[in-house]
Amino acid sequence: MAKVSSDALGTEPIKKLLIQQAVPASIGILVMSLNMIVDTIFLGRWIGPLAISAITVVIPVTFFIGAIGLAIGIGGSSVLSRALGSRDNDKALRVFGNQTTLTFLISGFLALMGLLFQDTLIGFFGADGSFKSYALTYYRIVLYGIVMLSMCMMGNTIIRAEGKPKFAMIAMILPAIGNILMDYILINVLDYGMEGAAWATFTSYAICFGFIFWFFIAKSELRLSFEYFKLKSKIVKEISGLSFVTLARQGTVAILSVLLNNLLINYGDALDVASYGIISRMLMFALFPVIGINQGFMPIAGYNYGAKKYHRVRQSINTSIKYGGMLAICIFIIIMVFPENFVLLFVSNKESLDAETLANNAEILRRTPYALRWVFLATPVIIIQLIGSAYFQSIGKAIPALLLSLSKQGFFLIPLILILPRYIGVLGIWIAFPIADTLSTILTGYFLNREVRRSLKIPKAI
Repeated sequence: MAKVSSDALGTEPIKKLLIQQAVPASIGILVMSLNMIVDTIFLGRWIGPLAISAITVVIPVTFFIGAIGLAIGIGGSSVLSRALGSRDNDKALRVFGNQTTLTFLISGFLALMGLLFQDTLIGFFGADGSFKSYALTYYRIVLYGIVMLSMCMMGNTIIRAEGKPKFAMIAMILPAIGNILMDYILINVLDYGMEGAAWATFTSYAICFGFIFWFFIAKSELRLSFEYFKLKSKIVKEISGLSFVTLARQGTVAILSVLLNNLLINYGDALDVASYGIISRMLMFALFPVIGINQGFMPIAGYNYGAKKYHRVRQSINTSIKYGGMLAICIFIIIMVFPENFVLLFVSNKESLDAETLANNAEILRRTPYALRWVFLATPVIIIQLIGSAYFQSIGKAIPALLLSLSKQGFFLIPLILILPRYIGVLGIWIAFPIADTLSTILTGYFLNREVRRSLKIPKAI
């Protein structure tokens, strides 16, 4: 069996490790989010705002099925990182094999159900008559490739846990470039509209899957034989306990998206859904370095916790919060000062457009910057919430990781968006975001501080 090259996670300086892990992750997330941004720009400029509304209502179901792989990947990677830290390489291989089998079976079943009940689901997710045909076209084609996306999201987390973040970065960059190129060809050149956008997304999934498949055959040191793919109840239970944290969080995000789409239609109209579509893409795009630090933090914390190097775990927490917080403040300032400039990217004022599309674009420009400022209002403090929930997941404490992961969307944001719009309309939905961010940060900060004091005690000699 090849020796797994993850020793550096327990010996190199934490700051250096964080840079090595976070920079590739950040670049990958940046390119992936740019892909989503450009995709939305193409739709908004070449088809119209209702096309943005369409993909916004489709995202919850595709997001949730794709997130099966992310959940199994992150949960299993926590087990895998600690196995590598304690030199149990056989267990690491069994975890990886079981992750692969679970991801394929579960995502495949959900994709089949999603196709069988597509009409019902699209209506449930908030599509009204003005853009339902767009939504169905996009949804149907994208779902054909959703199993590949799920496998990619699982594989990407394993690549990072193995200590090879540059390959994980490439796995995110290649499909993003492919999607942007195919978007241009299929939507702008060949004028295939929503169908072209959907096939471009499908192609990006296939590119990512092809690269990750090649990595595990040619570059990975986790070489699997057939026996490792057989599900073992003990391994499945351990993976599932931690995977459920991510799945519950992603599932809550999907439920939140469904509620937001329906509430925005109820208290506003389809253009408010388009505004949310723009904002949701801006969230991932603007926060890419913060999310990258969070992803870089997890394998470092998990490995050193498994190796019982608790002083390094503490250092990784402090370093991640410090640099993540600095980046979050910079992002906050940019968004507050230049929101209109970002929104302008998504609309076109060409005279060749029909009068209705021009009017819709003008309304998007009026509504969205105002909402964008509200949604990003608590950005400077969110790193505490991200690192806190990631820490508990990294060390294998599933219940606190689950509760803290659900705190923003599940415990605070969903109740707030159900209550506030009754009194102040759509504005209540936007105000709910910073309130939920602040409350979940306070809650997570308290439990993280308590856990560090109790469980990561540093001997006086250190």
